[in-house]
Amino acid sequence: MAIEFSAAVSRIPVYPAAAAYALPEDVALLASNESPEPPLEPVVAAVQAILTGVNRYPDPTNAKLRGALSDRYEVPASRIAIGNGSCDILLAAGEALLEPGAELVYAWPSFSVYPHLAAATGATQVQVALNEAQEHDLDAMLKEITAATRLAIVCNPNNPTSTAIPLADITRFVEQVPKQVCVILDEAYCEYNTLEDPDASIDLLKKHPNLVLLRTFSKVYGLCGLRVGYALCGSDAFVTAVNQVRQPFFCNAAAQAAAVESLKHGDAVQARVERAIVARLELEDGLGELGISAAASQANFAWFDLPAREGEEPGEAEKRIVAGLTEKGVLVRSGAALGRPGALRVTYGTPEQNARFLGVLRELL
Repeated sequence: MAIEFSAAVSRIPVYPAAAAYALPEDVALLASNESPEPPLEPVVAAVQAILTGVNRYPDPTNAKLRGALSDRYEVPASRIAIGNGSCDILLAAGEALLEPGAELVYAWPSFSVYPHLAAATGATQVQVALNEAQEHDLDAMLKEITAATRLAIVCNPNNPTSTAIPLADITRFVEQVPKQVCVILDEAYCEYNTLEDPDASIDLLKKHPNLVLLRTFSKVYGLCGLRVGYALCGSDAFVTAVNQVRQPFFCNAAAQAAAVESLKHGDAVQARVERAIVARLELEDGLGELGISAAASQANFAWFDLPAREGEEPGEAEKRIVAGLTEKGVLVRSGAALGRPGALRVTYGTPEQNARFLGVLRELL
């Protein structure tokens, strides 16, 4: 007889991970929204220094990292949660907040981990369509919030569509959400957002105990491989709850050391943002020359619909072009895996990688 698993296992969708890890090193990895730049040298040194002590468990309180983040953002350390990537905190929030009969509200297409929360807990998910500009429709989301809603998530800038909405709109949304509903503002890409100061949203925490700002060191800091994220919270209660449902030692010592050191190099990080914005403009111009209009990106990636040949369905065009790009050593993310067949999500890489992508795409079109 076969092993019997819980019903949740059959409900949880498979995360659409990029198929890049067994490919040659000369492949242009433009599928996973990673930084094309390696960690800063002082960060690498901090990791190397910690390795001689890995016979000991990491600090389970993450005290140095929470202290450094507290100094950086002027949020009390008791209201900062650390995670094995921001996904760790997100999934823990689902476990801490959701259960059968509860509801989760989020936009779609958005981050592909969100459906896991309802599937794992037996809660009801309510997906709200994006508007025509592929941005969050916050008014429509508000209409879906009921007495059963426990959690509402706003991804800003949104993954996979790259779009962002102004903080003024988010402020009005948070003000109208019932105070017993947790609002997670997922800001994994906030450093790339030029609509306003990426730190402007932190002031909202002073007025809204039900608000959580979810951020990561994976993207602009270039620490994807170490998995370290954090949440700035409106109250201590959220931190206590997510820590209670997780395993101990959820953030390893190397990740903590790298994150603490990364926070000391704000100028270098800002220079990375500036280079990403230059790449954004160059890629948008290149796509425009091919007759493709990308969404208004405020992230480190582009999102756009592919032109189809006469009689070709959008999904067929996507499969053909993704396969052609892969054959030429350019890996991008398929729109079908992210909720929009016929679209592509392309991370901004190095100038050489971006030119390579545009050249191959031109051939395929």
